[in-house]
Amino acid sequence: MTRSTSPATAARRSRGRPAVPLDRILGTALQLVDEEGAEALSMRSLAQRLESGTATLYRHFGNRASLIAHVIDRVFGEVDLDPRALAELSWDQACQAVAQAMFDTLGRHRKVASLLIEQTPTGPNAMVLRERCLTVLLDGGLPPDLAARAYATLARYVLGFAIQLAESGNDAERERASTHFHALPPAEFPATLAVADSLPVPLADEFAFGLELIVAGLRRLRGDAVERPAG
Repeated sequence: MTRSTSPATAARRSRGRPAVPLDRILGTALQLVDEEGAEALSMRSLAQRLESGTATLYRHFGNRASLIAHVIDRVFGEVDLDPRALAELSWDQACQAVAQAMFDTLGRHRKVASLLIEQTPTGPNAMVLRERCLTVLLDGGLPPDLAARAYATLARYVLGFAIQLAESGNDAERERASTHFHALPPAEFPATLAVADSLPVPLADEFAFGLELIVAGLRRLRGDAVERPAG
């Protein structure tokens, strides 16, 4: 004679751990990266933060790479771009606006940028952002091959500066560097002393200046492409 299982016991076995909503998982994963760095993100560490088990995570993600892809796309979903506002700008102004918005978003999550080195973003939010930027470039008259390279360059430029955000010095470090530049011997470092009042250049200023140079170069290349005779 077999022993019957009580309804309460059967219910406990069938339920297991409660499901965790995907939005909560990704929010917690992003918080973990923001606080402890990209290297701290693993299935086990995230499960511990959620006070759950790794099996809960594997319901949503096949592996860590899949988890990272979702976290990255969540960040891209925070990029604040109004398509109607972009449409009112010239192509070069819109191009700068897109790049600046991406940089500002990564600036709010300074330790996330290194995750972008591991894979090319192809999530839904990243695809929409890429589409908007490419639309700006194509509508601005850039040929497809130039638009593709321009987007790739802008994306790499933003990423490169975003990675530096996590390592950028604080006010005390900048003050130390400024004091060092001003104390250099004039006979050996006259050029550095001549610009010492402007050193070190804040990272945000470097980004904005370099972005202007890139867009200025794109204007010239666009002009060359328009003037080049077909055939």
